[in-house]
Amino acid sequence: MLRRLLFAALILTVGILPTLAQEKKDDKKDDKKEPAASGDKAMLKWNLVKDKTFYQKMVTDTKQTMKVMNNDVVQTQKQTFYFSWTPEKQDGDNWIIKQKIDGVAMDIDIGNQKIQYDSTSGKDAANNPLGEFFKALVGSEFKITLNTKDMKVTKVEGREDFLKKLVAANPQMKPLLDQILSDKALAEMAEPTFAAIPGKEETKGAKWKRESTLDMGPIGKYTNTYNYTFEGKEGNLDKIKVETTLSYKEPAEVAGSGSSGLPFKIKQAELKSTKADGNILFDAKEGRIAKSDMKLELSGNLSIEIGGQTTQVTLTQTQSSTTESSDKPLITETKKP
Repeated sequence: MLRRLLFAALILTVGILPTLAQEKKDDKKDDKKEPAASGDKAMLKWNLVKDKTFYQKMVTDTKQTMKVMNNDVVQTQKQTFYFSWTPEKQDGDNWIIKQKIDGVAMDIDIGNQKIQYDSTSGKDAANNPLGEFFKALVGSEFKITLNTKDMKVTKVEGREDFLKKLVAANPQMKPLLDQILSDKALAEMAEPTFAAIPGKEETKGAKWKRESTLDMGPIGKYTNTYNYTFEGKEGNLDKIKVETTLSYKEPAEVAGSGSSGLPFKIKQAELKSTKADGNILFDAKEGRIAKSDMKLELSGNLSIEIGGQTTQVTLTQTQSSTTESSDKPLITETKKP
């Protein structure tokens, strides 16, 4: 059972972290488009206003099946993050934006072992082995420097305080967290909120591409390629179709790198998306993304070493995620009974 939980912990990390990091600009543009009427044009550009906070809710549902030594380990998880974003200062093309994690809810089932936590419920995290870790996420703040010319996050402040909170909740994770939550990784995780929007007027049928690479050290490297198509109006919103390809590469061997902080080592892996698409609805009046949805199917094989013994793992995963934004907080607090 311990081995199953170790494998499940690996896939939990493989499943959660990449969903927070997507859509870095690649500047590769496909300008082929059909002639369009004036009503098929839209200004797809973020409008940031000093001290005007907007709120975001991100919900991700994942189902994973791992075949380990002819045994199936099924894991389901539902994670909900509540964020607030406050533009604080503009300096030319750069905006300083405060990002805050306002709430977290987790509902995880690993081989019929349940882990639940909800910061919005008003209940404590008693008898929950990961509750204190999830609790440490809530209230964390970062200062994001966003270059609005290319919608790239160039700097993230707050990493050290964030790590201190997480390590205090689970000291054994310090070596791993130091590696996977690098400055670059945190910047990659902040960019999805902004980077999908081209920042100019587009005509129906316009296409553009963005790429993202997230290096998580001992966990491995994720590469995403996103292809966008502006499809015109859907009601009062502008619809953008998204088609994406995700691939995963096992971590490289680094001589003298010391302990990774993991109780296992990923020796070899081949994980690729078999189907991934979704939609973005952009509110041109407000100058921000109103809603988005994404579905992903992922499959492949991993070779994992524990205590000098290598085991083969076959993974299949389906994942759906939705994001919505508002001028008002999206947390609906449940009072204690």
